[in-house]
Amino acid sequence: MKQAAVFACFAFLSGCSQPQPTAQSPAKKEPEYYRVDPTTAGAVSGKAAFLGKLPARAKIDLDEDEQCVKLNPRGLQDSSILVNKDRTLANVFIYVKTGLEGKTFPKPETPVILQQKNCQFSPRVFATRTGQTFQVANADPVTHNVHPIARMNREWNQSQGPGDPPIQRKFVRPEIMIRIKCNVHSWMRAWAAVIDHPYFAVTGAGGSFAIPNLPPGEYTLEAWHEKLGTKEQKIRIEPSGKIEAVFQFQGE
Repeated sequence: MKQAAVFACFAFLSGCSQPQPTAQSPAKKEPEYYRVDPTTAGAVSGKAAFLGKLPARAKIDLDEDEQCVKLNPRGLQDSSILVNKDRTLANVFIYVKTGLEGKTFPKPETPVILQQKNCQFSPRVFATRTGQTFQVANADPVTHNVHPIARMNREWNQSQGPGDPPIQRKFVRPEIMIRIKCNVHSWMRAWAAVIDHPYFAVTGAGGSFAIPNLPPGEYTLEAWHEKLGTKEQKIRIEPSGKIEAVFQFQGE
């Protein structure tokens, strides 16, 4: 009996010493992406117009960097307000401000690239999706500096010399807009929008924009310009509908 009792106690203690199974943590749930029905999707297109006196473009003083002078033998002019011959406006950022709440869209796998070339940022106005890779490259034989002055996202400041590998970062929160400057060259400016959906555009040399594949619904469009402020329009996209929107910006 004593031997049986000892064996039973030993078996009990051995069982207690064995690692106990632990509950597995639940697998991370993939987000449920909103799928646009291509048979009913619509589109909005249009232009940004400039009203008023055409502004004179100031000459930029490049003398603080001899290499930048060599890279720009014809000089540089201020590009904050670019008005085309037909009085349309370039570098206006247009996006769906409201109407997409509750919808989640897949993130692009390709990076957005900001180039530093001839002592300028290019493009001057652009957008990156939340969580998308944002890449900065330096094609110049001079050292530049990349300093996004973010408010909703983390501010950072990094130098980039000739031949340095691209800087790779991500912005995780929506923000309209982030001013990007170069602390080495005071005239270098760019503007980045961080947005959580794919419905945006930037007016180009022709002053026009197009936002395709937009599901039917009611939306608020906002047009942003770095010097001339913002404009809003309410729109309604019918199934397979196409509408035009014109944003008018007033100069002096």
